[in-house]
This record gives sequence, structure tokens and C-alpha cells, in this order.
Amino acid sequence: MAIGIATVAVVLELIDIWVTAQLPQPAYTPLPLAPEDMAGTAFPVFGAILVYSRPRLVIGWLLCVGGLSAAANILSANVFQLLYGSASHGRVIVNLTWQVLELTLGVLLPLLYPVGSLLSKRWRRVIWLAVSGMALDWAALAIGQKGLRDPAHWMVAAAMALAFASIVVRFKRGGPVERRQLMWLLVALPGLLVPWMLGGSAWWVATLTIPLVPAAIAVAVLRYRLFGIDTLISRALVGTGLAIVTTGVYVAVSAAGSVFLSEVDRVAGIGAAVFAGAFFQPMRRGLQRGVDRLLYGSTGVPSALARRLRYRLQHADPVHGLLATLDVLREGLSVTGVAVELDGTVTTSGAVAAGPDAGPAPPAAKTIVLVWHGEPVGLLLIGPTDRRRFAAAHDERVIATLTPYIADAAHAVRLTTALQRSRERILTTREEERRRLRRDLHDGLGQSLTGMAMSINAARLTMRAAPEDADRLLADLRAGMDAVSGDIRQLVYGLRPPALDELGLAGAVEELARAPIETSGDLDRLPAAAEVAAYRIVQEALTNARKHARATRIAVALRRDDRLRVTVTDDGVGLPADARPGVGLASMRERAAELGGTCVVREAEGGGTVVHAELPL
Repeated sequence: MAIGIATVAVVLELIDIWVTAQLPQPAYTPLPLAPEDMAGTAFPVFGAILVYSRPRLVIGWLLCVGGLSAAANILSANVFQLLYGSASHGRVIVNLTWQVLELTLGVLLPLLYPVGSLLSKRWRRVIWLAVSGMALDWAALAIGQKGLRDPAHWMVAAAMALAFASIVVRFKRGGPVERRQLMWLLVALPGLLVPWMLGGSAWWVATLTIPLVPAAIAVAVLRYRLFGIDTLISRALVGTGLAIVTTGVYVAVSAAGSVFLSEVDRVAGIGAAVFAGAFFQPMRRGLQRGVDRLLYGSTGVPSALARRLRYRLQHADPVHGLLATLDVLREGLSVTGVAVELDGTVTTSGAVAAGPDAGPAPPAAKTIVLVWHGEPVGLLLIGPTDRRRFAAAHDERVIATLTPYIADAAHAVRLTTALQRSRERILTTREEERRRLRRDLHDGLGQSLTGMAMSINAARLTMRAAPEDADRLLADLRAGMDAVSGDIRQLVYGLRPPALDELGLAGAVEELARAPIETSGDLDRLPAAAEVAAYRIVQEALTNARKHARATRIAVALRRDDRLRVTVTDDGVGLPADARPGVGLASMRERAAELGGTCVVREAEGGGTVVHAELPL
């Protein structure tokens, strides 16, 4: 049916083109057609497209009926003008079609757009006001009281004004999707309303801009997500402002040059152009900030958000600093929530699903990889848009401006977490070592000393009566003392290898390697922790090379510059392709990491394995 209405409207317009050609050219327009002709063609066509795509949405039907009324109105007026020399002979048809046009496109369309329903039941009064005005107009025609027609027209005009005011109210109350749909219509309406308000010779311009209105409505209803309407509005406003300001500056400088430098007006013109060009970029930035504030408010300006974020980062610890960055980003984008996922741990601001423990919040609408100096540190999860003056969740400038700060904060949180875990490992290791020492001292050394004390007492009691038994007890006591000495050496060796104190690091490592080693730098006054870590790493590397790699030649190098560098190279079988790091490899890496260093195990050139550790001093 909608296609039939559009076809009838187009046929009426084709007939009207022929009728218009028989009439004198109107004085108000240089075009061979009237605004009603354009409306009678564009509105039904786009209305039919909407009805075909969304048959239950009343917006498409309003476009079809309104467009058909426009076509019938202009055709009937021109036909009576051609036949009788005046359209007043067909005032019933002309008046009826015009009122249908006003009711559908001037009252019902703005009241129902874009969802097809009123904001509330109270807005029905606007429809009744328009219908009452039209009924009063018919009554004035029937009784011949032309004075009543003016109040009737004012009632209809008031209803139309209230209907368009409902768009502003709907924009204020609506969500992001509805606001984007409304913005498409608000962009297209000025092209129609401005010439209409100017009236007179400017009205014909609306003929060219009328198709923009139904086209914008169709795009808003069907494909509003495919286009960045906020970007379009921003660029249009900035470009218009630049044109106005640049032209004004050029005219002002040219006028001033003509007054004060009348002899060199050409030079003044060049100076005006240079002056306007020099201030082009500052003006563009200023206008862009103004448009951003207009569309998004103060929270949508990237530079303002960045300043706020820097301030909050400077006055917060790393964990709360990350939360501060998420709060600023959530407010700036006006989204339901923002979260950062770091090593399986989720830090959230607002409602956004970000992992198994995030709860039933809505899923993330956008995921961004956070990169710190080329290293991925986590994921930034941005939730759906929230209500605001205009949705800015897809404003890439805001995201691009704030993401580096969030990556820095995320990296700081990772470092803080790693430091905390390292402290926990050190504390756990210390307490485990204390428990081991306590157990060894109590169960080993303590029991041995207790036994020795009992042997001494027994020897004292039997010394005079049975010297042979006393001698045997003293011999056993001597053997027990040797065992206790061995236990003490084991305990001391577990705390710090004695060879380090006796021979130094280089000598102790040579004793382990049972061969000369390569050394460079001063290895005599090293920190105790670095000495022990280097010794244990070499010890573990030599054990692996001899036990698992079946190496025949092992080279050890110790170098000291700004840090201690330990290298153990063997010619063994190398690392298997499916090798899994065992306790020994993990122990070497942990000893280096405890000092803030690194330990790398790799294949050597020509075969074998290289263990290289760097320990800060």
C-alpha cells in the first residue's frame, strides 16, 4: 500500500509539472517547481522505504500520507489556477489537502518521531489543539466569517510549535540511541526552517533542502549506527565557524587597510589574507573546544579530562590511581562502566562485565589492548553508553588521549603487585628457613647435645668403679662431638657457603668448577646477597651440565661493571625442544629476580647450553 501511495504521489507530481509549465513563472522562485512538488515526491518515496523495512512503525506511513497530501495540494491549486484563473474555486480541496499536510508532517511527525509513540498522554492535547484549529477554520469557511480564520491558523501554528518543542524534550529525556536518531532530524531541519522563517524571496531555497528531511529520518531509523553523527555535527559547526570568523577577519583587516592605507590597498589585502591564515589554527582549536563542550559538556573535552586525570594520578597511590583513571574515562565517555583486566585480575569502575567475578553487569562494548612501551600490560574494557546530552562513547579522540595514562597506571599496578608478591615470597622463605633451622637445631643438634650431656654424667659416675666403661663413654662422646660439628657446618653452609668467606667469589666458583674461570672487574667487595646468588646460580648450572647435559667442557665467566654478570657455557646435549623448566631452572631465575636481575637459559652456538645471569649491585 505504501508503494502505491508513493506511486500515486509521483504521478500527481508529473502531472503537476505539465500543469505548472502552462502557468506563468511565479515571482517568488526561479525554479520551475514549488516546495510542495519536492515534498510530494521525496516524502512518499522515503516513507515507502521505511514502511517496507519497518511496517509497524507509524513514521513511514506519516511520510507517505503527508507527501501525498503535498502532491495533491499543489496539483489541485495549479489546476484550478489554470482552469479558472484562481485557486479559490477549489478552496475545499486545497484547504483539506493542506490541513492533512500540516497535521501529518507538522504535528504528528515531530510528536511521534522516532519511536512512533507520544512522550506521554498529555501530549495528546497538542493534537487536539491542531484539530480544533482546523475545525474552526472549516467553520469560518462554512459561515463566511473570514475573521475567525486567523485565530484558527494561530491555533494550528501553536500546535506545530509545541510539536517541535517535544523533540527537544524527547532529546533531553532519551537515551543515546534515541538521541542519535533525533540529531539526524535536527541536522536536516534548519535547511527547511530557516528559509521558511525568512520568507519572501528566500522561501524557494527550501525547495532544494526539503529532501534532506525524509532522508535524515530514514537514515536515523534504519542506519543511524553506521554514521558518526556527532563527528558530522562537530565538523560542520567548526567549518562554518571558521568560514565566518576567517571571512570576518579578512573583511575587517581589508577595510582597515583601505581606510588607513588607501594608497597600498593591494598590500592590505595580502596582509589581511596572511593575518587570517596565521590565526586559522588557533581559531580551529578554540572552535573545536567550544563544539565539544556544546555536544559533550566539559567532561567531553580531551584536554580537560587529561588535566583532571594527571591531577588525580599525582595524588593517589598506584591502585587508587588506576581507579581514578577509570572514573575519569567513564565520566568523559558517559558509559555504564570501565574496567581493566590485569593478569586475570579485574579493576572496575561502574558496571561492566570483565571476567568470571564481574557479576551480571552488561558485557563490554569495546575492548582495547593497553600497551606500555611496546609491552601489552592488560585489557581496557568499555561498557555501553549511558544517558547524557550526547553519547560520546565512540569519540576516539577521548579514548586516544586517556589510554596512555591508563596504560601507565596499569603498569604501575602490575609493578606494585609484583613487588607485593615478591615481599610475600621473601617473608614466606624467611619464615620457612627459620622453621627449618628450628627443626634442625631441636631435632638434630639439640638431641645430640642432650645425649652428650648424659654421656658425660655417665662417665663421671663410672670413672672410679669402671675405668674401661668410662673410656668407652668418652670415646662415644668424642664421636658425638664430631657429628655435632658436622651438623653445625651443614647449618652454616645452608645459610652462606663458607667458601665465599674463605676464598672469595672467584675462588669459591673455581673450587666448584674444578678448573680456572674467566674473571674481570673487582670481585672482592661484592654485596653478600649478590655473592650468594651468583654462587648458587653457578652451582645449579654446573650440576645441570654434569648431570643432565653430559658436558665434557664447561666454561665459567664472572664480570663486574655496573652489575655482576655470570655466564656458564657447556658443550652438552643442549635443551630438548619439549623441555619443561624444573626446580633448578626456576631456582636460578628466582634468585636473580629477588635482586631485581635476570637469568636466561638458552642454546649455545654450535650446541650446548648457556646460562647467563645479570645481578644489580
